Formats: sequence, structure tokens, C-alpha cells
Amino acid sequence: VGNRAVEGYTYGKEEAIIYEVGDEVSYNNVDYKVIEDNETSVILLKAEPITSNEISSYLTSTEVASKVNTVGTYVTMTYYSSENCFSSGGSSDYSGCSTDYAVSDIKQVVNIWKTNYAPAATEARLITYDELIDNLGYDMATWNVSNWQVNTETTPSFVYNENYRYWTMSQYNDNASNVWLVGNNGSLNCDNIYYNYYAIRPVIVLSKTAL
Repeated sequence: VGNRAVEGYTYGKEEAIIYEVGDEVSYNNVDYKVIEDNETSVILLKAEPITSNEISSYLTSTEVASKVNTVGTYVTMTYYSSENCFSSGGSSDYSGCSTDYAVSDIKQVVNIWKTNYAPAATEARLITYDELIDNLGYDMATWNVSNWQVNTETTPSFVYNENYRYWTMSQYNDNASNVWLVGNNGSLNCDNIYYNYYAIRPVIVLSKTAL
């Protein structure tokens, strides 16, 4: 919906299609929103977070299964936790915390989801802070003390939903245990990686020939 073929602009024998931010596309029976067009590929944000129905059966017997909450409509989890990155029952240890997406628990779930729902994607990950700022309408005019408030004139409504908050993969400033997240009111703020459970909304990079 909303994509446009550009006359005279071709890749080999195929007419190119240019996508704009917010265009809706479907791949492998999953709906996405375009957040960037890269000529031969598109960067897509899953239209809704990973649901419990989608992934519960694929988590069975995986090492990350115990860290994922599948009770609600959407699966939720902490970004990363370990024996030396936790806070529980009055005790805590942050010495082993890492905001690096490459070693995070959440990456394991995204990879499991990709294997089963987005096999042709060249990349599967979470959205980044830079994508939200550069492509999706968060700007200095919306900054308020400690977070970015949503500007409904510049930030598309598909970016947020009152029913969930979801993780980004970007470290919050230089904090070793906090990453940015998208709030259910559209605000862009931060939270620790080891305590609260939030939804997982994958981003994939997909060749246009797969659409």
C-alpha cells in the first residue's frame, strides 16, 4: 500500500519500486511498516510486536525460554540478565551488565523469530535510536528533561501503541545498564536492561525482490 513504481528506473529487468516511510508491506504472511528505502532493499519494522502465539512453540527447549514471558498477547522479556547483572529481592549486581545487542538475551529471541518468519531477510534486529531520530520524527523540539516526547505531527502513529512498550537496541548515553525504549505514549526514554519486561518488535532488512 502506498508504494510507487518509478518510470525508467530499473534493477536488471525489474522495474524499481520506491517505498516511503509508513508504507505497508507484507512478507511471508507478516505485516510490516517501511522505515527506510535503500534502493534495492527496504528496512521494515514489524507492524506489531512478536506475539505469544507466533513464537511460544519455537522457544521450547531453548536456553532463553525461561527468560521470556509468553502469558500475554505479546511476548515480553528483559533485554539482558545474568548472574552478575540483576536486581532482585533486595540484592543486586551490575558488574556483568552489557547493552551490546550482540550478546543480549533479546537477540536470541529475534533470531529464533527470524528463522521461522523472515528467512530471506539479510538482517534481523531491533530498531535503533538513530532510526527513530533521523527517520521517524523525534527531534530537539520534543525533548523534555529526560526523554523525547512524541510529536504527532512528525512521528507516524505506527511507531507506538498504547498497549505496549518495546525495546530498542541502542545504549542510553554511556550508561552500561540502560537502553532506549519506545513508550506506549510514544515517548522515547530509557530503562534498565535486567529488570522490567517489554515487548519485542523486530526490524528486518529485506531485498525488494522478496516482496
